[in-house]
Amino acid sequence: MRKRLLCLILLLCAFASHAQELTLPQLSQYLADNPFVISPTYAGIGDYIKVRINGLTQWVGIKDAPDTQSLAADGRIGNRSGVGMILYNDSNGETKQRGARLSFAHHLTLDRYEDEFLSFGLSYNFNQFRIDIENFDGLDPSVTDDRSTTNHNFDIGVLYRKNKFFVSLNASNILNKDLKKFNPISEPNQLRNYYFYTGYRFSKKKSNFEIEPSVFFQWFESDGRSVTDLNAKFRWYDFEDYYYAGVTYRFLNDQVGSPLYIAPLIGLKKSNFYFGYSYQIILNEILGFSTGTHVITIGVDLFQGISNCRCTY
Repeated sequence: MRKRLLCLILLLCAFASHAQELTLPQLSQYLADNPFVISPTYAGIGDYIKVRINGLTQWVGIKDAPDTQSLAADGRIGNRSGVGMILYNDSNGETKQRGARLSFAHHLTLDRYEDEFLSFGLSYNFNQFRIDIENFDGLDPSVTDDRSTTNHNFDIGVLYRKNKFFVSLNASNILNKDLKKFNPISEPNQLRNYYFYTGYRFSKKKSNFEIEPSVFFQWFESDGRSVTDLNAKFRWYDFEDYYYAGVTYRFLNDQVGSPLYIAPLIGLKKSNFYFGYSYQIILNEILGFSTGTHVITIGVDLFQGISNCRCTY
């Protein structure tokens, strides 16, 4: 009986902690030349329909560690707007979540001669979270089916670009969570988190080499925690193809000198094919059990269509 009670307590704790996010796990996927995964404002920027498949295997070596797959696609409609979609499947032991994000963005030209643009984005999020009990042994006989909940939410964002500078400001999961299937006393109902992504591309005229430093900052309203990524990417262009290498350094903002991980990354775009890979080297307490996390991105650009407005270039 004590074992059964312990299993149920662990089950509820896992549900409460993991269900708090109810969103696509966000690590370094956006650095694989795919910022649309963090902001709807990027939908439709580019000459192609961009399709990206991401695979994320966290904490290699730990049984039932988090594992995520996602499919992202976005493209332009008309000359000044774009739409996009993300589908994802995420598992963490016996907890599972699946979801979709539908996005719309509109792009404005502030100064066509200075390449100054302003974009607005909106996303609708759908998420289904459940606990899969089919592999559990010795549970109370009254626990006969999976526990699940469905959530709906929205993201909003704004993106400013001028020449080679960009900054994106966003608010995610702006609606409070429905607590009817959770513990309303201990479970926070605020899923909102706010983040910005900014950077600049340095290059010389007639040079095929480019350096792009960038910063990603995210703050969670429910408990006040925040995280920062410091990034650097180096690109080598070969006409329309390119190759890149870089590194990202992630830390909690109250522990700047103790990074969560350092992640080298490499990738290339050859014709319409894209590939990116990152290995996140864990530097916190988990290091004794796991060496790191794999992040792989495979993509293709389809159906080129050049816009009459530079705001979507």
